[in-house]
Amino acid sequence: MTFKEGLKDGLPIGLGYLSVSFAFGIFATSSGLSYLEALFISMSNLTSAGQLAGVPIILGGGSLLEMASTQLVINLRYALMSVGISQKLAPSVSFLDRFWIAFINTDEIYAVSSSKRGELNRKYLFGLAVLPYLGWQTGTLIGGILGDILPAILINSLTIAIYGMFIAIVVPVCRKEKATLYCVLLSVALSCLFYYLTEIPSGFVIILCALISAGIMSVVAPYQEVEHEV
Repeated sequence: MTFKEGLKDGLPIGLGYLSVSFAFGIFATSSGLSYLEALFISMSNLTSAGQLAGVPIILGGGSLLEMASTQLVINLRYALMSVGISQKLAPSVSFLDRFWIAFINTDEIYAVSSSKRGELNRKYLFGLAVLPYLGWQTGTLIGGILGDILPAILINSLTIAIYGMFIAIVVPVCRKEKATLYCVLLSVALSCLFYYLTEIPSGFVIILCALISAGIMSVVAPYQEVEHEV
């Protein structure tokens, strides 16, 4: 696998990240951060859900423990994805290489990497990550700058886009899996209860809703292994 092949595979991901991070840039600056602060967050993190959850914690003066716990729960899936990719890495990939590979590992990059046949070398992975990373930063910067220029009504409308992205991810799964639908509805109900009846910080609310709803549904509707005929 070559660097050029990685660039080709990463182009669609980069274009997709451009639009999503554009919405994050607007969300961050409209919430009170500067466009440079929004850009720094995107440069040091590649997680739309984590960044979206982190902004209110930062602006609300949340503790480091709250931030760390929230990011751990939201981004725990990346640890599993990194383990999956590590099984396909070529012997030429060094120990230090694994750090930047883990850093740039996202849902889409993992999906593309895991679908490739054979071992993954550092040239291909670097090529695969370049355009998505640049797309993420470019979108954040443009969105952050325009957040200070565009009319308030348009900014508020564009801010909803990032929430729409998560809805678009969840809805198809909920239509197929009733257990997932009930888990989402339970999480929404719990979130409303915590919001109106308690003063628990938003970061810890995310953790509690995720753990409680997932725990209950794991007992009520446990995952059933599908047996395939040989």
